[in-house]
Amino acid sequence: MQPTRAITSSSISYPSLLFPPNLLNFPQRDQFSLGRITCRPRMASLSGISLVPQAVGSATGGDNGVSTLIEYVGKGGIDVGDDLAVLFHHLQYACKRIAALVASPFNSSLGKQASLAGGAADGSDRDAPKPLDIVSNEIILSSLKKSGKVSVMASEENDTPIWIRDDGPFVVVTDPLDGSRNIDASIPTGTIFGIYKRLVELDHLPQDEKAVLNSLQTGTRLVAAGYVLYSSATIFCTSFGSGTHAFTLDHSTGDFILTHPSIKIPPRGQIYSVNDARYFDWPEGLRKYIDTVRQGKGKHPKKYSARYICSLVADFHRTLLYGGVAMNPRDHLRLVYEANPLSFLAEQAGGRGSDGKHRILSLQPVKLHQRLPLFLGSLEDMEELESYGDVQQKVNPGYEV
Repeated sequence: MQPTRAITSSSISYPSLLFPPNLLNFPQRDQFSLGRITCRPRMASLSGISLVPQAVGSATGGDNGVSTLIEYVGKGGIDVGDDLAVLFHHLQYACKRIAALVASPFNSSLGKQASLAGGAADGSDRDAPKPLDIVSNEIILSSLKKSGKVSVMASEENDTPIWIRDDGPFVVVTDPLDGSRNIDASIPTGTIFGIYKRLVELDHLPQDEKAVLNSLQTGTRLVAAGYVLYSSATIFCTSFGSGTHAFTLDHSTGDFILTHPSIKIPPRGQIYSVNDARYFDWPEGLRKYIDTVRQGKGKHPKKYSARYICSLVADFHRTLLYGGVAMNPRDHLRLVYEANPLSFLAEQAGGRGSDGKHRILSLQPVKLHQRLPLFLGSLEDMEELESYGDVQQKVNPGYEV
């Protein structure tokens, strides 16, 4: 293994090389092009069984019905425009690096350093960053800089936004590694991001001021949003305002392949996702709702089941596919980095994102690390939940999870 170079952030020192370079090397494809790529990836197979995903139509796929993320956003697919296509090319590369990072056996040394360093988030509204959060944040920042398409990045891991370049057409907000506390137990984690257009009317303002104001746009102004789930498969789920689509990483080619086109969340599910251990801290309305649906006495006659991973991306991904509702009823999740992007995806799939009283995407952020309750899920489930009125938890004894 090559020697490591120490990088220091706050009180934690971590190596820049956490794993052998070949863990990040995927088979080479043709040079990236905004046009249609004629070379189709060779899909992996097991025992002669081809693992080619279901055909998704000629508009977004090749002769064999397979479409990669880059092809999908390019001129041969939905054509999101050259600037956004280039940005997504760099974003998906960053997420492949993070996927390799969280799966690497060499990241355990970072956790040991973190436990020795200790510390909190210096009195800010942020959680204390963990080493893998810091590395993931640097990976995304590096990719955004190289894209040449981003003016400012606002991250859950930074107190203030980072101004990148004056002429970048986009603003990116991100939670680089949600659920990082779960990595040692091999529980799924994820990256969340939202993309806005730079507000050119603010260009005359001082750099720090325009960086903050560009990052505090309402969710209704999102151009695109997405999450990447790092689990048994690496899933890149995104929307450009015309449906929600998921791509699965094919490790044999290094491509994200369209496997879940036009996801539609069921209008009603049969699963609720919340930390039941906090039941006695909940308001009466939320307790009554949970008691009702799990007894099968709600508007849906079947008894609901509880499924809770304590990883926001994982719980939301399951809810998106199976329906139901995923929630954290206390002021814990961030409006800018988590609630807005995921609510955008939920709405594009036919669902809803709410703080228990109001539509998330209509809320005006007032500070970067603003926290709020978050409820995401099927439209009918969300309407029934909100009908109970008092569902926002106001009691917070100070627990971490």
